[in-house]
Amino acid sequence: MASPSSNSSTVRTIKTYAVIPKTNPQAPRQLHLSAWDLGMLTAHYIQKGLLFANPPDLSVEQIVEQLRSSLEEALFHFYSLSGRLRLDTCDGGGVTCHVELGCAGNGAELVHAVADGIGIADVVVADGQDLPKFLKEFFPLDQLVVNFDGCTDPLLAVQVTELIGGIFVGCSFNHVIGDGTSFWHFFNAWAEIARCKAAGKEVVLSWPPLHDRWFIGGYGEPPIKLPYSSPAEFIVRSSQPLLRERMFHFSTESLANLKIRANQECDKDTISTFQALSALMWRCVTRARCTPREQITGYKLAIQNRTRLQPPLMPNYFGNSFNAIRTTTTAGQLLDNNLSWAAWLVHQLVNDHTDCAIRDLVHKYMDNPRVYNTHMSDIPIVMMISSPRFDMYNCDFGWGKALSVRSSSAGKWDGTVVAYPGWEGEGSVDLEVCLSPEYMHALERDEELLAVISPPIELGILSGASNK
Repeated sequence: MASPSSNSSTVRTIKTYAVIPKTNPQAPRQLHLSAWDLGMLTAHYIQKGLLFANPPDLSVEQIVEQLRSSLEEALFHFYSLSGRLRLDTCDGGGVTCHVELGCAGNGAELVHAVADGIGIADVVVADGQDLPKFLKEFFPLDQLVVNFDGCTDPLLAVQVTELIGGIFVGCSFNHVIGDGTSFWHFFNAWAEIARCKAAGKEVVLSWPPLHDRWFIGGYGEPPIKLPYSSPAEFIVRSSQPLLRERMFHFSTESLANLKIRANQECDKDTISTFQALSALMWRCVTRARCTPREQITGYKLAIQNRTRLQPPLMPNYFGNSFNAIRTTTTAGQLLDNNLSWAAWLVHQLVNDHTDCAIRDLVHKYMDNPRVYNTHMSDIPIVMMISSPRFDMYNCDFGWGKALSVRSSSAGKWDGTVVAYPGWEGEGSVDLEVCLSPEYMHALERDEELLAVISPPIELGILSGASNK
């Protein structure tokens, strides 16, 4: 099926619902934000979604109502998502931000939409094709974030889009409220509630969220004061660059061989599969860019803090708890040496992110609080976000396993690499690579990459397994 033109809108809104949960007596009136949260004030919404084949014996209206009622109950437990961000100017200077809860009209949005002429094959995408531009229309709240009057759009919005042969459930989740771990925690809990309600069972969440934010000692009671006179000083609204986006699939066997290669080359056994894969992408993108030999290039990783802190945070900690860490070298050194040399740089970067390093970063932030301009870099980088460890394909609303995971264009720049678990599991990985068109043309022909990537899972196999 030919995809519709990317120059015109392909999605029609049928109806928008306000989803307002019952009052949770355990919810505070306001929720103060941590250093990790505040840094995300200008980040785009996290926008990820799942593609499903049409559930048997359910009309679209029944599906939308099932999602609406289960979302209402999910928001009762994940109450921070039903609030609004509130920015206030302090007497004597400075801006504070908190989540305001329990106010009239707060809640989330659920949009029912139709994508004319688009089928599930257009979303899954055949091998060798770019991801379609219309994917961004599958997500509400495509643009950020905080208005200059100190109020915000909903912190959560969902869009259920009808396709030929399936539906797409897209979720927009304000990054101030949580990171990728929290996003998929919420998505799985929402699906669990939907399954329980459909089966007539009592809803008891396997992993109820822990909303209490983590603050480092020695800086007084929250809220944290940002050194600005108004939101206008730090709110950044930027247009997305022209990019091509491609999915590359790596089978379990291919990744196992890549890990063996990286460890044999340096006569070690400590380089992980993901470190070897990260090094591969750093090398291949740098080569595709024809980066000058003397130019400094970087690998940047969004890395979790939860298990690295001592004592560790609870696994159901709901909020942001990650840092973006970076290692650098020259393009000449990166490409003249073998894969293991780059993988060892990545290994050291991850290994050095200890409890002490995390606390040092938080102390530095507290000494100089700020809002990050998340898309700027002083050197060409490869930025790895998301994680193949996130539990994406177990988000089962009672309709079977999703056919694929897709994201919007929000928060992507030249060199962004989004990591997903492979559909078949068992350690397989999908990478969504975002590059300027001329660089992507070269990457598609990179011999080192071509030797490792695997054929994607065919749509017929996906559809057949999801209906079992």
